[in-house]
Amino acid sequence: MGKTSKNAEKRAPRAKNSLVELCPVRNIVARFGNKWSLLVILLLDENGVLRFSELSRLIPDVSSRVLSGTLRMLEADGLVDRQVYPVVPPRVEYRLTASGQSLVPLIAQLTQWALAHMEEIVSHRRRYESAHAAGAETPSGR
Repeated sequence: MGKTSKNAEKRAPRAKNSLVELCPVRNIVARFGNKWSLLVILLLDENGVLRFSELSRLIPDVSSRVLSGTLRMLEADGLVDRQVYPVVPPRVEYRLTASGQSLVPLIAQLTQWALAHMEEIVSHRRRYESAHAAGAETPSGR
């Protein structure tokens, strides 16, 4: 067990405080770059303040559970502010924070890039899928 065990320990990825875990770009983009966060940020930017039910109506294909989790995550990261009013039934409103607003121009640039390159990307995807369909060779050569 001597050498093999020590070599395995050296190769094993570190679970905490690894470079990957601490990478600010990966850490942040993974949070707001999911399927719904960008859309929520853009909708809050366009509308200023929205209630949960309004967001649900504006994004009809997201479940309440997923939308709630997305809003909590954005709030935890300081991108969205949640204001609860003590009325019956409770009224909750969401708005972008200054940090969330500072992200909007970057999302707009990414959107413009995507629009400018979408046709090319889709074309490449189709060619790739055709070339690798039905048992064709994989990119790794296997």
